[in-house]
Order: sequence, then C-alpha cells, then structure tokens
Amino acid sequence: MGFLRSVARATSGPLSGIATPERWVEEWFSGGSANSAGIRVDQDTALTYSPFFAGVRVLSEDLAGLPLHLYERMPGRGKQRAEDHPLYELLHVQPNPMMTSVQLRETLQGHALTWGNGVAQLVTNKRTGVIEEIWPLRPDRLRICVRWTGPGQFRRTYQYRDDVNGIYATLLDDEVLHVAGLGYDGVRGYSVVDLAANSIGLGLATEHYGAKFFSNGGAPGGALSHPGNLSPEARKRMATDWENIHKGIDRAHRVAILEEGVTWQQVGIPNDNAQFLETRRMQVTEIARWLRIPSHKVGDLERATFSNIEQQQLDYIQSALNIWLRRWEQAIVTQLLLPEERRRFYAEHLVDSLLRGDTLTRYQAYAVGRQWGWLSANDVRDKENLNPVEGGDAYLVPLNMVPAGRAAAPALESNAMRTARLMRGRGAVLRDKVAEQYAPKIQESVTEIVALESEKVTALLAKHLEPERGRTGTRSVAAFLSGLDALYASDGPIAEKLGALWVPLFQLFAADVSADAAEEVGHEETVDLSVWARAYALAHTAYQVSSSFGQLRNVTEKADDPESVVADVLERLARWQAEQPERVTKWETSQLPNAAARETWRAAGVERVQWVARGSENCPYCKKLDGSVRAIDDAFIGKGDTLEGDEDGEELTAKRDTFHPPVHAGCDCQVVPL
Repeated sequence: MGFLRSVARATSGPLSGIATPERWVEEWFSGGSANSAGIRVDQDTALTYSPFFAGVRVLSEDLAGLPLHLYERMPGRGKQRAEDHPLYELLHVQPNPMMTSVQLRETLQGHALTWGNGVAQLVTNKRTGVIEEIWPLRPDRLRICVRWTGPGQFRRTYQYRDDVNGIYATLLDDEVLHVAGLGYDGVRGYSVVDLAANSIGLGLATEHYGAKFFSNGGAPGGALSHPGNLSPEARKRMATDWENIHKGIDRAHRVAILEEGVTWQQVGIPNDNAQFLETRRMQVTEIARWLRIPSHKVGDLERATFSNIEQQQLDYIQSALNIWLRRWEQAIVTQLLLPEERRRFYAEHLVDSLLRGDTLTRYQAYAVGRQWGWLSANDVRDKENLNPVEGGDAYLVPLNMVPAGRAAAPALESNAMRTARLMRGRGAVLRDKVAEQYAPKIQESVTEIVALESEKVTALLAKHLEPERGRTGTRSVAAFLSGLDALYASDGPIAEKLGALWVPLFQLFAADVSADAAEEVGHEETVDLSVWARAYALAHTAYQVSSSFGQLRNVTEKADDPESVVADVLERLARWQAEQPERVTKWETSQLPNAAARETWRAAGVERVQWVARGSENCPYCKKLDGSVRAIDDAFIGKGDTLEGDEDGEELTAKRDTFHPPVHAGCDCQVVPL
C-alpha cells in the first residue's frame, strides 16, 4: 500500500532532475527525437498539437464515459449485474480513494494511446486476496519486461523506477491491469507518438511557422538593398532600426521611409503559394488516420454532411472505439478475475448511449422490436430512462405467427381440446403435486423470518425492558412499542426480508400452477402471472407482518408490568417458532394454487368455476359450499356472510370476499373450471 501512496504523490505533479530526468530532458541533450520537420516530438509535446490531443481526448473520454458493468451469466441463458462482486464497485464507481472510474479509465486509455501501454497496480487484501484498489502508474517511469522462467515459459514483469521519490518496485503480471494497443510482440503496444513523429512534427512546425509569421507582422521576410557599400556597423544599425520600427504584430503596416537609394526586396514564398492552410488541414486528416478516427471527431467538418455524419459515427464506434472496448473487457477478465470465475463473470461496456438515433428513428426501431416480441414495454421504457409500468413486462407476437412445421389452426384447436378433455379431473391432482414441491421452500422462508423476528424482538426487549446494571427506572413499555412499530413498518426490515423471499418464490409457484391450469382448459398461450404473483406476495407479506405486530402489541398491552411483558412476548415468539412455519405453509399451499388457477382460467376465457370439497370427513362449512357454481368474477362468500355449522357448531363469518378456497384454516377444498 505504501508503494501506491508514494506513486500517487509522485504522480500528482511532474518532477524532474539530474537524478531522474524526464524523457524530454534526455532528448534535449541527445538532440531530440528524430523527425524530418526538425521539431522535437515526444509524448508531452505531441499533446500540445491540437489535432492529436483532440483525438486522444475523444477516444479516452468516449471510452471512460461508457458505463462499465460486471455481469454474471445466468443458468441457461441471460445475465444479471454482479453487484455483489468486489470488482463491481471498483470498475463502475470508484477504483481508489482519489479517483472515479471515469478518471482512472480515461487516464489509462490516454497512456495506451500515447505511450502504447496503460498500466495500473492492483492493491489486494493480503488475507483474502480480494482486489481493493486500482492505481494508475506513470508510463514514463515504467519499464515492461518479458522474463524467461523456464523451457517455453515466460512471464511479464513491470519495473517502476523513481529516483527522486525513492520508489523502486518490480510488479508481476498478476499485480497489474495492463491495457495495450497494437504491438510487435503481443505484450507491449507501439507508441503512436513515436511512430507518428514526422506527422506530428510537421503539424507543430506549421503552427510554429504561423506563429512566427504573425509575430513578424504577417508578411514574408525580405532584404534592404543599398546602392553603395556599407560598413559592418552601418549594416547592423540599419537592420536594427528597421526591426525596431516594423518587427512584431503591433508594428505591422507602419509607413517605411527609405533614404539614400535603399530599396526593399521580398524574400520567401507567400503563404498562399506555399499552401500553408492546405498543409494544416492535411495534417488534421493525417492525425485522424494515425488514431483511426473520422476527421469530424477532431473538429474537421469539411467533408461532413448531414447524410453521412451518422454513418461516420457508427463506423467510429464499430471500428476505432470497439477494439479498445474489447481490449479493456478482455484485460479485466484475464487479469482481474480468477480462472474459476471467468466462465461465470465478464465485463461489458454499454454503448447504447452512443448508438441512439433521433427520436423518430428510435421509436420506429422500438415499434419493430415490440411488434415481433423481442422487446417489452418496460424494455423500451428502460432504454428511454423511464420507470417501468405495471404489466409492461409482457412480450407480444402477431397471432398469425406459429413455429415452422406446425399444423393448421383447426388441427391445433382439436388437439388442444382433446388434451383438455384428458386433463379434466386431473387438474386438482397436479396442483397438489406442485404444492408439495413448493411446501418445503415456503416453510424454510417462514422459519427464516420467524428466526429474524425472534432476534430483533429479543433485542428490543433487552434494550427497553431489561434495566441496565446498577440503574433503575430505565424500562419503558412505550419505547418498546415504538421499536416494534418501526420493526414491523411496511418498509421495515421484517417486511423487506419477507417480501424479498416470497416475491420470486411465489412467482415461480404461480407459473408452474398456471401451466397446468392452462393445459386443463385447452389454452395453449402462456399466461404471464408474474405481475399478479408479485402483488399477491406483497399483499400476503403485508398481512403476515401486520398480524405479527398486532399479536405482539396485544400481548404487551395486556401485561401488568415490564417483567410480564418480557415473559409473554418470549412465550409468543417460542410458539411462533414451533407452529407458524407449518401453519403458514399449509395456508399458502392451499390458497395460491387455487388463486393462480383462477387467474389463468379468467385469462383463458373460462366463465364459471365450481367449488369442490375433498376428503372423507369434510367440515360442515365446506360441505355447504361443495358443488356451488359461480361466475368466475363472483365470490362464493361475500365479506360478512355467515356459514352455519352442524347443530352444535358455531357460525363462520367471512372476513373477506372468498372467490376460491380455503375458507378457513385447514380447508383443502379446490375450485375447478366449467
């Protein structure tokens, strides 16, 4: 970690001295880098040439500006963002305490474009081996070596040398993130600055020439001619006087008075004859060619039109930018992920923002995707940065589209009806089998929630109703009730945890029931119950949380003193742990299959359903409902209605509109379609 902090300090500003001269100092004493224009070109001076800096900036900022996510492959097909992986925050948000992800990536990309290599050190936790920070290394103080380690075996090493700050380190290839451009050995990238020294030098030379031209008055050089012979002192005095009067842009176009037969003769080629402006424009195109970007990306719009600028942008993304995105993504996979993680995780940039067309073009593309079933309404809304809507996850396809080789519609309908007839009477059995498969999962979720409730409520008892040692008067039933209210709030930890467990579980449960229920009535299209199941799970979550809070509140309010509250609440928690998992599981495995089947039949066009009581010893309430037929949208029992029991039995009053079983705890009745 000390090495990284030292590098950060050493990188915060350019330091140069006799002990560790910068590269331009070395080149200065050695005559500078070789180029035909006679202008010193290195990685620093090249960035003072505006077309080159613009090209480096465009590629670096475009790449760094794209969201970079780490994804996890889903079983079968699909992916999801791996937000729980330690690398996700480093790549997407903040790689180290001093930089954002954008700053790190544009810095390394700038190094890769100018020096040929962008290298960063990885700081790992010594105990766990997890990467915790990523720091860029200055390329001018870094040497990349390939070491022979055995017969046919090689390994990269990275030597970092800084004599001024006293930093000397040799890093192995598993300690760095290395992004390299095109190179001769597949390890180190070419420096574009070194290769393009002539082109950059010519561009700098034209800039230098133009600056000198205007600083000297904006006119070509010339000579003063005297008919006689002048002494050296006279010639020197005449030249000095002339320059004092006319040299410099502020003295341009002054009136010249020539005496003693002195005449002015122009020497040099005018700028229009030297094609000065054409040369400068050509160099902009030349730099764009070196960086493989279209000229309009560096501000040259001479050949850009409204008709071709979009195609040039697409070409830029698919060629110049795309290869760098691939280099980054593969470097992350091969250098930051463990070998056993690479089949499961991968990094990818989102380029959608760069590919967005105008509003009309986007909407036309969305319409095609929506019509042919590979985009849902919420997919489109997500691309437009809008929130999802209820029911927007459904995928639509034209009704006349069937898989190749399928029979005609009448035959399909006949087969479906034949299947439905065979399924009659078996639907209840299949729903029972599905319920048996999900019962252990539901019971496990309830057990987990009851354990969480016990932990949280016990902590509240200790905090508010058990006096601190050596103190009196610190117990407060009101504070305990307030803590319960927050614990069991609609957005509290109990509701949040139970909803997170039940929503995906009940969606899967409902989907399996729906598939059998649709087949039972000969309905071949898939009925999507995901939105309905989510609402069902959240409603039952709210009921469960409200019931638990109500029970604990009643127990607390009925107790005579704090000691009684503690004892009664602990007793209720123990009873929950013993009874609640089985009781809730029994209720949900009876209610959800009937509710999901009814929703499926409604979508399939079923109009009536029948109540069927099962078992050899049915209760009196279920006997009275057995055989009842209702329209599918009508309740068998309205809220507040009563069912009479046997001669000595109590009346059962419905607490809700009952469209399907169960009607009471332990009821195992079912509804069937008619």
